[in-house]
Amino acid sequence: MAPANISMGLPVVQIASDCANYARTLRPYLNDLRPLPGMVREHITDTAALQQLYVDTNPFISGVAISLFLSPFFLFFAELNQNWSQIDRVWSILPTLYNAHWAIWTHMSGLASERMDLRLLVSTLWSMRLTFNYWRRGGYKVGSEDYRWATIKDKIGQPAFFVLDVLFIASAQNVLLFLVTAPSYISLLLSRLDTAHSRPSITSLDYLFAGSFVYLVCQTFVADQQQWNYQTAKYKYRDTAKVPADCGFTAEELDRGFRTTGLWAYSRHPNFASEICVWWTFYLWSSVLAGNLLNWTVVGPAIYTSVFLASTPLTEYITSGKYPEYHEYQKQVGMFFPKSASPPKFSGRHSPQKKRIANGSTDAEKKNAKDYETAKKRYDLR
Repeated sequence: MAPANISMGLPVVQIASDCANYARTLRPYLNDLRPLPGMVREHITDTAALQQLYVDTNPFISGVAISLFLSPFFLFFAELNQNWSQIDRVWSILPTLYNAHWAIWTHMSGLASERMDLRLLVSTLWSMRLTFNYWRRGGYKVGSEDYRWATIKDKIGQPAFFVLDVLFIASAQNVLLFLVTAPSYISLLLSRLDTAHSRPSITSLDYLFAGSFVYLVCQTFVADQQQWNYQTAKYKYRDTAKVPADCGFTAEELDRGFRTTGLWAYSRHPNFASEICVWWTFYLWSSVLAGNLLNWTVVGPAIYTSVFLASTPLTEYITSGKYPEYHEYQKQVGMFFPKSASPPKFSGRHSPQKKRIANGSTDAEKKNAKDYETAKKRYDLR
């Protein structure tokens, strides 16, 4: 049995596989969600009572409640500003805040916390990488917005887009960012089991998965940096008609308009591929330790993957409309994972017009470059 001071907000588990059992560990607590807001209001001025309520409430339920509480704010500010990238600004932050919730609850409940602290640490590294990349792309500037939302709005109209905002942009995406951390619930239950049996709460497998997570974050950073280097060189080239010194690209590569070297020679979106794998690794971390590779927390990484599967074709549709050779690139290189070990080759039949005026660009190129730069600054490269 668990020590008496451990919160009763958790189910009693006897073996590791129990920790991944939905019927045993989560379903009995679902009815606690409805009265929770009223209980919070009742004790809103009593800090001690709120702390006790937090510990006594199942952490999955309180995490869902937090995400549902935030959703109306995203909707309000999106409609107020007519800017639908409100949640984009916290996309890189919310999962780590939710992982902090799991870790804090573990500490406050008297459980062994080493595993949860490690999960929070690697999640923080993920947040730092993605937040930095979003910042340098101008995502936090006033008025910045993912240009894909405007494209969707134009296609489906304002009334349908408002429904999309209510159901998906402001709500479902926010809940999704909590669900990708749901495997931490299994890890928390494993920590309870370890505490009950006075066992070490962290193993070599924990370090193996943590290391894999960090490796994937680093790979995503490399892909982002490669793209950043290319785009920086491309816009200097367009402004001056001269290939920047030591940029590592040829005039032909810069004229093409999109990167096809480095990791981008084997995946059209290596950053997206690594990002998807990050959260599958987070899921497998707890699932392997529980001895249950397919459990209910798979819903988080599965939906997260589906978001990329749905949004990436729209990104590519826009890109292929600007760069004729992109179709050749799509045929040779996989969207996320490699089709071949050989880098792509281009016929050169669709190379952009190289004729330039005094400042280095044709009038059409100047307009396209300006439009693309505006979109680029607003684009959230998740």
